[in-house]
Amino acid sequence: MEVILRNAVDKLGHPGDIVSVSPGYARNFLLPRGLAYEATLGNRKRIAAEKSRLEALEGERKAAAQAVADKLAEVSVTFAARVGEEGKLFGSVTAGDIAHQLEAQGFKVEKRQIELNEPIKALGMYKVAVKLHADVHPEIKVWIIKQ
Repeated sequence: MEVILRNAVDKLGHPGDIVSVSPGYARNFLLPRGLAYEATLGNRKRIAAEKSRLEALEGERKAAAQAVADKLAEVSVTFAARVGEEGKLFGSVTAGDIAHQLEAQGFKVEKRQIELNEPIKALGMYKVAVKLHADVHPEIKVWIIKQ
């Protein structure tokens, strides 16, 4: 099924792109969330007229995300945790914990935007990427210290 993207979608395309996706992905994800239109003849004509406006909006979103990224790149988050033998934590530090710390510092970041593949379970300094936009991924420093 062909759809026309209204917003940037990871690993798929940018606004105005015509992409081919499975019918289930289009019907259950892209269309209900307003991320795409069906690629009908009328929608193709409409998107051609809207393409410059969509590109300008996407540019504004990226610029805003880049401004936040510049501030966020200078941020470090520290967690004091209880540790056992060999520097392993009792428990772990998750993306949700990092999101709460960033919110306390004045940054509105959801836990799903924090790219942490698995929870942190040892002492040390870690660089964790935050996905603010499809093309903007600043890294923050996360320090895990002994309590």
